[in-house]
Amino acid sequence: MEIDFLIKGIIVGFLASIPLGPVGVLCIQRTINKGRTSGLFSGMGAATVDAFFALVAALGLTFIINFIEEQQFYIQMIGGGVLIFLGTRIFNTNPIQQIRRHRKKKNKLIEDFISVFFLTLSNPLAVFLFVAAFAGIGVVTSKDSSVKSSLIIAGVFIGATIWWASLTFFVDLFRKKFRLKQLWWINKIAGVLIIVFGIAAMLSVFF
Repeated sequence: MEIDFLIKGIIVGFLASIPLGPVGVLCIQRTINKGRTSGLFSGMGAATVDAFFALVAALGLTFIINFIEEQQFYIQMIGGGVLIFLGTRIFNTNPIQQIRRHRKKKNKLIEDFISVFFLTLSNPLAVFLFVAAFAGIGVVTSKDSSVKSSLIIAGVFIGATIWWASLTFFVDLFRKKFRLKQLWWINKIAGVLIIVFGIAAMLSVFF
């Protein structure tokens, strides 16, 4: 049944999103500092890119995969630089000023979406994760119908969205229990973690 492709896509999208890398840390930090909607829109940016990577993997777009392999050094260096920049900004963020700023003006959710969209896009090696996942569960669709491919892509997006919605929901449950001093520490810890992810991304190119 073709619906199986949708279900398998949901499973792959959900499981691929679970590891709490820099995007996960960023979504948690934004949920705590800005609110659940900000965290969710950030996660949606990642889910959109995951769906695109899944599309490349499912359709077997060899020229894109070859480009990623050839330009891996530059892509990871740029991605690592972006992470270090974001981590430094978060580390230096004053929670009091941030709260005041968001009270004065409405939070721009599109900025949260776009920032994580490009952050996730800077790690195109995730394409190979989907290639391996699809091959492992028997849904490589280079010779299959466009309907099956569409169901897989939709499933990946739905699965990733379910994860980000669940994560931001549970983080938001405890959001009001945090005090300014704790928010200050959360920004410091999140900033350091994201900087470490960035440095690791750069160093991994040489090993």
